[in-house]
Amino acid sequence: MVKGPPRPVNLPLRPLLPPQVSMQYNPGWNGSSVNLLHVRAVGSNDTLHYVWSSIGAPAVLLVVTEGTSSALRVNWTQLLSPTPDGAIWIEPAGSVVYSTAVVFTKVPPRDSAVFPTAAKCCLVFYPTYDLSDFSWDSVNRTLNHTALTAEFVGGPATDPSGSFSNGSLAFRVTAYETSGRDETLPSLLHTANSSKVEFVLAGAAPRGNSSWFALEVATVEEAGVVQRLRLARSIDDEYTPTIFEVSAGRALGSTLSFLQWKATAYGSQAPKREDSIQCHSGSLKAANWTLPRSSIVLAYFGEGVGSTYTINAVNISFGGEDGNIYEEKRYLSWSALLGFGQPPKDTFSPLVISIMAVALGTPMVLLVVGSCVVLFAQGKRYTEYEPIN
Repeated sequence: MVKGPPRPVNLPLRPLLPPQVSMQYNPGWNGSSVNLLHVRAVGSNDTLHYVWSSIGAPAVLLVVTEGTSSALRVNWTQLLSPTPDGAIWIEPAGSVVYSTAVVFTKVPPRDSAVFPTAAKCCLVFYPTYDLSDFSWDSVNRTLNHTALTAEFVGGPATDPSGSFSNGSLAFRVTAYETSGRDETLPSLLHTANSSKVEFVLAGAAPRGNSSWFALEVATVEEAGVVQRLRLARSIDDEYTPTIFEVSAGRALGSTLSFLQWKATAYGSQAPKREDSIQCHSGSLKAANWTLPRSSIVLAYFGEGVGSTYTINAVNISFGGEDGNIYEEKRYLSWSALLGFGQPPKDTFSPLVISIMAVALGTPMVLLVVGSCVVLFAQGKRYTEYEPIN
């Protein structure tokens, strides 16, 4: 099922009221041997669909439609067949304004292209974990309809080395009804146009000394939509990683959607700043290979996706030059925000403004008052919905 080029996107404003967000596991299918999670957010004028699945490589479809009545349809017999083309669609078809996909393809050896030159001499390469070859637990066991969270947990279907005998790899998914900021590090700022995914590696044996891990992320965009990897530097504060440190965040996407993350991961289930792990990303590369086995992507975009749509990939690697944090902690977590429109932007926190006011005196107090007004206005704006144009 090949879809034509995207029509001009000019969506209406999202509603002032929170959307109606729901999660449905394997809609239309009673089995739990495979995982498909449909997150549906209904506004007053449009509907957002997130379709997460671990059928093949873990992936998520992002679809935005006009109107409030659009629905996901799945032909399960076809989806689970060797030719899933056309097994997933949205009704009514004419309501679809924009669609894209993110695929988590594999955990490759550390990529020398994204590490400091001083570390390249020490690189040792280990086999790649192909995530399409993993076996996944039932998401239904972790699905929380109240908190709007779910977890895909798995390990290699065959593990001759026993690396995952006491470990697991997981993708934790969170949907949002309102705007805000996560309480746990890296304290990502989110809007109701977005969802969060957290990549977690826990208990798996390190692959040799100074073992580093990476995650390859591929994106699928319709013809004519240009993808970019953008770097944003800002003065960070009490959120991450330390007060007044210049931090780097990255956003991968187009003017219509994004995947955004901070350049840090963590080595603890209850992370503190001292648990931070340096995060590197390579350059965005147009994929010259066919799309990895991800049934929901092929099922929605069609078997010709590799020639009809643009596929890009980026490697995100975790670890400093010493590479010892995972060996010590046996835990790694990295969070990213994905959604529609432009990614949310951080502003100075009240803590930083107060410190500056005390340090610089009365003139700064006046600036603080003005800043607080701006912050209040922005805070109010982020409780509403932004246009996805």
